[in-house]
Amino acid sequence: MIKRVITVMALIAITTSCVSTKVYKDLEDKYAELAEERDSLAMNKEVLKVSVNKLENQNSKLLTEYENVVEERNKLTQEKSAIENNLANLKASYDALEKQSEKSLADNAKKNRELLEKLEKESDRLTQLASELEKRSARIDELEAVIAAKDAAMKRLKESLSKALLDFEGNGLTIEQRDGKVYVSMENKLLFSSGSWYVGTDGKKAVMQLATVLAQNPDISVLIEGHTDNVPYAKNGVIDDNWDLSVKRATAIVKLLIENLGIDPANITAAGRSEFAPVATNETKEGKAKNRRIEVILTPKLDEVTKLLSDVE
Repeated sequence: MIKRVITVMALIAITTSCVSTKVYKDLEDKYAELAEERDSLAMNKEVLKVSVNKLENQNSKLLTEYENVVEERNKLTQEKSAIENNLANLKASYDALEKQSEKSLADNAKKNRELLEKLEKESDRLTQLASELEKRSARIDELEAVIAAKDAAMKRLKESLSKALLDFEGNGLTIEQRDGKVYVSMENKLLFSSGSWYVGTDGKKAVMQLATVLAQNPDISVLIEGHTDNVPYAKNGVIDDNWDLSVKRATAIVKLLIENLGIDPANITAAGRSEFAPVATNETKEGKAKNRRIEVILTPKLDEVTKLLSDVE
């Protein structure tokens, strides 16, 4: 479209002798620059998508490993119980043999020795299992304590956010905690004008309040997701489609957040989801308004949990 406009303008310029060839060349250069920016945004979108998938896969792996460790501990507990029962039965058999007559003891001396040897082996095995079980249980207790602490920290974070953003809740902003994460959802009516990625006055206030709380919680990973409805975006030479718009909106929020010097930019990821993660139907005006939003997803860092799982292994 842009190239077609440039061509028409160039033809008018040549026929009217009012515009030089240099103007035409400048327009062509501008078009190439815009095309390069579009390609760069598309590449950034793919990189961010890979990053998000990696984080989700890591979280799923940690949960699976935790379940495996708990299952292994339960198996060891059952095995320990079975060995204890076996040991008790062996001791009972030994005691019964000792109560027999001297002749019976002589006849069963060999069997008694075998039983004693077996008892010693089972006792050693039981001691080993008890020690291993104790270590595993301690690790699991520590792991559960860390996870509980993370959940408590996320609960406190949600409460802090609710307090800081109280004036905006009910005005297109919601906060909820689920799956060990805190989700701050801000509808576009609070942040952006239609088709724009420039944050308005009220939106900036909300984002700055959010930044203040995040700066006090440096151990939180922050994912900023831009979402749109399913109405196609009209190309204007800067934005190609809803993918580009959602990325630009997410990036605009990131830039506001990192104006707070207490926030480490390394903890923040921006991603565009376009129209493909709706929270409501796109068949109604109200549903579309809910789908046009920014999702701020706050996740506790799991480095400590990962280390504990490695130690258990």
